[in-house]
Amino acid sequence: MAKASKSQNTAPSAAEKPTKEAVQDNTPVIDLPRSITVRQLADNLKIDSIGIIKQLMRNGIMANINQVIDYETASSVVASFGFKAHLTPIKDQLLASAVEEGKRRKQKYGKDSANLVTRPPVVTVMGHVDHGKTKLLDAIRKTNVVDSEAGGITQHIGAYQVTIDGQKITFLDTPGHEAFTAMRAHGANITDITILVVAADDGVMPQTKEAINHARAAGVPIVVAINKIDKDNADPNRVKQQLTEAGLVIEEWGGNIVAVEVSAKEKKGIKQLLESVLLVAEMEELKANPNLPAAGVVIEAEMDKTMGPLATVLIQSGTLKEEDTVVVGTTWGRVRAMFNDNGKRIKKAEPSMPVEILGLDEVPEVGDTLTAATDERHAQAILTRRRAEKEKESLKNQAVNLDNLYDQINTGKVKELNVILKTDVQGSLEPIRTSLERLGGEEVKVRIIHSAAGNVTESDVMLAAASNGLIIGFNVSATEGAKHLANTTGVDISFYKIIYTLIDEVEKALKGMLEPKYVEVIEGRADVRAVFSAGKGAKAAGVMVAEGKVTRNAQVRVRRGKETLVESTVISLKRFKDDAKEVQAGYECGVGVKDFNDFKVGDVLEFYKVEKSRR
Repeated sequence: MAKASKSQNTAPSAAEKPTKEAVQDNTPVIDLPRSITVRQLADNLKIDSIGIIKQLMRNGIMANINQVIDYETASSVVASFGFKAHLTPIKDQLLASAVEEGKRRKQKYGKDSANLVTRPPVVTVMGHVDHGKTKLLDAIRKTNVVDSEAGGITQHIGAYQVTIDGQKITFLDTPGHEAFTAMRAHGANITDITILVVAADDGVMPQTKEAINHARAAGVPIVVAINKIDKDNADPNRVKQQLTEAGLVIEEWGGNIVAVEVSAKEKKGIKQLLESVLLVAEMEELKANPNLPAAGVVIEAEMDKTMGPLATVLIQSGTLKEEDTVVVGTTWGRVRAMFNDNGKRIKKAEPSMPVEILGLDEVPEVGDTLTAATDERHAQAILTRRRAEKEKESLKNQAVNLDNLYDQINTGKVKELNVILKTDVQGSLEPIRTSLERLGGEEVKVRIIHSAAGNVTESDVMLAAASNGLIIGFNVSATEGAKHLANTTGVDISFYKIIYTLIDEVEKALKGMLEPKYVEVIEGRADVRAVFSAGKGAKAAGVMVAEGKVTRNAQVRVRRGKETLVESTVISLKRFKDDAKEVQAGYECGVGVKDFNDFKVGDVLEFYKVEKSRR
């Protein structure tokens, strides 16, 4: 990397003068080596690298995230952030560097640090609708097929590999941030790099920003493909400007984001895009040990009429071989056959390779993990453990919401409160966002992972589910699909109409001072058609359930016209002469109400329950 320097006139002796002992004021001191990359400096200061790049630009230095800057330049940058620089002696630098590299490798690879080899990157394509995501995937695939293998792709398995300059890249053939985040929601973080497709004639759109936020929430590096440069009204420079405004500063403008101009229609720039992906992959140091037993993730699964359960698995580490015994999720089997993305039968699959396997007992779920076992006994032991863990997790796991937030902070389950913020107008976003981010403290930070104007959508709920976050809406509502998905996934959606109330409740939730709110939910209504004796002076109402359902022990109120006669509970529920636990709408039943006998034909029974509000 080229070295960026603000000045070459400062003598080394002057640079070495500042020492920790010499600092008499309270300005925090930071140790710096003689040279450091922008990324390392940002990590040391614990700030976003874009902030470092902007400060360097103010000093007249254009540098990207991997650029090396000297001590003097770094000193002026840290000073602007309220720090004083101290030059670390060479011996200490080397020792610190070795320790840091050891920690980094251990954190990234764990015990699997020996016998590591570079693996192909796994790539997902995202972007706004109609910007050419699918066409770009088709162009990449067809270009590679022409170059490498006649006959084309014979079957769709949800992923495929291409080869560029002898190196492979794996593409997940499910374009869009919804599919990407759905995999994350299942616990499968398998993407290494995201290609963000932006049309040169249309620019950055709302879904583009959504895709950026989904990739950032997952911590996945982004490569931008500026598509449709063949159009007469294409304006790549305008797109680059809009990307900068969205927080993606491209390399030629001093940032760390790689952007490539392409035309999926005319197959222009495809090779350069793939080369850029490989360059980013090299910087990410993607490695795996192929000598271990195979481990992977299910990306597609189905029941085939002739072959039985089929699962497409992306191998993440180790090597999967034909006849291996495998546990996939909570099912197992022996690999009777494997097929690659060209439909060709293969004997083994190495890291980052997508492969369709045949031989499982049942169809697994997308996101399930595959583990190779030594034999059937070992497989059964893994299965037993996984089923027990799944049952335990289902009881223990609880989605974050304002009511349980403080408890989850105290138990260490939440270090960062991920929030999706939706408001009625764009002007409300910034003040609410700023106010929420200021609420965080040492125990937990408030992180706005996505904010936009408009109603809460299914995409918002999926992002919250994948990030273990919650949704806050200001003067908006949720779509029916979003409501249903939130109920299914347990994602908490809180709605507000007053900014002060919104901020106050989140602050109280962080401090464990929020009082829970309760609301009444109507479960069913029934019309009294007849009155019967229930013995010992008691009466029962013969009713037709008009809507919802009636359950035994439900809370009930008896209405006569506009008047409420009593609020009590259901003490008996019968269908004909048999006791019933529940009766659905459209059916007749007999209902007994505790401490009430004065039924009359025409009365209405309203069944309800009280539950915590979604605010």
